[in-house]
This record gives sequence, structure tokens and C-alpha cells, in this order.
Amino acid sequence: MKIAVINEISAYDKNNAIIEALKIFEDNGHSVINAGMKKSDSEPELTYIDTGFLAALLINTGRADFIVGGCGTGQGFLNSVMQYPGVFCGLIESPLDAWLFTQINGGNCISLALNKGFGWAGDINLKFIFERLINAESGGGYPPHRVESQKQSRSALSGISKATHLSFSEIVSKIDKSIIGKVLSFPGVRDILDIETLKNKDLKLALSIF
Repeated sequence: MKIAVINEISAYDKNNAIIEALKIFEDNGHSVINAGMKKSDSEPELTYIDTGFLAALLINTGRADFIVGGCGTGQGFLNSVMQYPGVFCGLIESPLDAWLFTQINGGNCISLALNKGFGWAGDINLKFIFERLINAESGGGYPPHRVESQKQSRSALSGISKATHLSFSEIVSKIDKSIIGKVLSFPGVRDILDIETLKNKDLKLALSIF
């Protein structure tokens, strides 16, 4: 699984803690993409509006399978990223949240509160969260007698997302160009995207003008 880490300006100082907490999973066959933010003084400022778009872009281009995102409270990134198709995000504050979200909802994105309540041993809590998140059975269901109903709901939600959103290439053509330009100019993003090799021709064309 390709896991992309995306945190915005208010939580740039938590980036290293997130990467450290994910290192164990790199040893178990997962890859971790650090899309930032890493440093507040040498990078363009990305708000949760920008990181929400970037997260959705990585999901919809297939450059990431799972997004670890967040902001000060987790609420801003959650609301931003859920405006886009194909993204199923949960607000995660505890290891139990992480396990239930993966086990029941089978999502592909989480939002972390990286300032509010982070506190003492916050880095340890991150490790516990990722253990429960990544080791749970995605969409496996809980409790057992609710499994079939939950799987049906997850499938229905995917259909609703497709029916209620524009294609991502149309989204790129319609939203504020300054957001797209800022995200694409952020250090490392074009390397991650490798626009010329995208399989979706319409999206490739929409992004190539930036």
C-alpha cells in the first residue's frame, strides 16, 4: 500500500512524528510518501484547503492508496478532502477510532488532530493509531452480525460518491487555479504525480496546463 502523509502549515512540526510512527510499516511492504509540510520557513504555505485538494489528487491519480492527513483540529482537512470524489475520510483521535474506521468503513484517508489534544506522548498515540489502522481488515465489519449490512453500505457510498461528483478532470478545470498552481508548485509534488505518465488522459491534459 502506498501511504501519503500530508499535513498543513499549522501542523508542520508534527510531520516528523508521523513519518517516524509509520516507519515500521515500510519494513512490512508498505511505502510511505512524505508530501509535507515539513518546514514552515522554506516551503510555500499550504492550508487545509490546499492539502485537501492534494490528498484527493493523489487518490484520484492512483499515486497514493491511502492518505494520512490532518490539521490543528482535524476538522478542516476532513471537510476539505471530503468535497472530492473517491475519498472516504475519518476523523481519528484514538487507536479504537482507527480500528473501527478501517474495520467498518474501509476508508482510504484519515484526518488527525495534530495540535488540539496532541499533548504528552502524542507521538506514541500516533504509533498505536497506525498499528490499529493498518492491521485491521479493511471493510471487514464489526460486530459480526452487522458485517453484511456494513459491506452493502460501503458499496452504496462508493456509488453515491460517483453519482454526486464531477470527474476529477472537470474539477481541475473548474476550481480556483491559484489552489492548483500552489499545490503543483509545492516541492516534490510534481515528482510524486509524474503527470506525463498518468493513465487518465483527460486528467493528464487538465493538469498539463499548469
